Amino acid sequence: MAADESTATIGKRFAGINVENTEENRRLYRQLLFTADTRLEESISGVILYHETVYQKADDGTPFVKLLQNKGILPGIKVDTGVVDLLGSEGEGTTQGLDDLGKRCAQYKKDGCQFAKWRCVLKIGKNIPSYQAILENANVLARYASICQANGLVPIVEPEVLPDGDHDLDRAQKVTETVLAFVYKALNDHHVYLEGTLLKPNMVTAGQSCPTKYTPEQVALATVTAFRRTVPVAVPGVTFLSGGQSEEEASVHLNAINALPGKKPWALTFSYGRALQASALKAWQGKPENVKDGQEEVLKRAKANGLASLGQYQAGSIQSVAAAKSNFITAHAY
Repeated sequence: MAADESTATIGKRFAGINVENTEENRRLYRQLLFTADTRLEESISGVILYHETVYQKADDGTPFVKLLQNKGILPGIKVDTGVVDLLGSEGEGTTQGLDDLGKRCAQYKKDGCQFAKWRCVLKIGKNIPSYQAILENANVLARYASICQANGLVPIVEPEVLPDGDHDLDRAQKVTETVLAFVYKALNDHHVYLEGTLLKPNMVTAGQSCPTKYTPEQVALATVTAFRRTVPVAVPGVTFLSGGQSEEEASVHLNAINALPGKKPWALTFSYGRALQASALKAWQGKPENVKDGQEEVLKRAKANGLASLGQYQAGSIQSVAAAKSNFITAHAY
């Protein structure tokens, strides 16, 4: 579960349900997610936290990190400090936060975190992604991963190709393959231990404005083909981001990927934020009396995606209040 939204981003989520963006409301919402009953840990093995959340506590005084550990869920931490413009490019970016990363990783490890996440973003357009942006972001991800491993944290490497645009599935696949090829070349150059990493990529989907609509099976084939061509067998797991898909779409696509015949030498699973939480937020509405309703919604989506990770999810079999609602946000930033 990705529960690592920055203060500004969670504020946008709260604005959608008319909840004030205060530290206490953020704590109450994360508490709702983390204190759901034992069905949660049946499908969720780790939670990515934001810095503030690492140091917050439940109503009974239990630190969130300890609360997750008690459920057998590994706490992790988002360590990048956001995307900035890449000078000389056509609106492309790179991710910052490397300067004091070693010191921060050492502290997070001491405070109970077991893994980290760093997100880089690439855009598809007429002339982009450029060689400059692909190379820069690959090297930043490799540097981050090596620093994490030096401090005993497992790095989740997240090169996200954004779904913004009208490009078709073939273009999305080609760009994803190129980006992943650069990333694994850089990880190799930086002597990163691949068996001690996870990949958090986009699924290969056409742009949000593409007039052609593709089936889940077509998305699955394009995605797995891209991985077979670029992701080493040494990488133990791929935890997909949901990339603005609706909750149901994210589950259906994940299921199609796992149901696809042929070689898939990695665990193909999920690291969703919006696609696990949209219904929970809608059901909660910031009201104490709705906490149980919110928890039921997150448990439903966790179960759906747990089944999809095994190729056993039946489309539409798990209903939730915002399952069909698109979670797409143009040029999404955390």
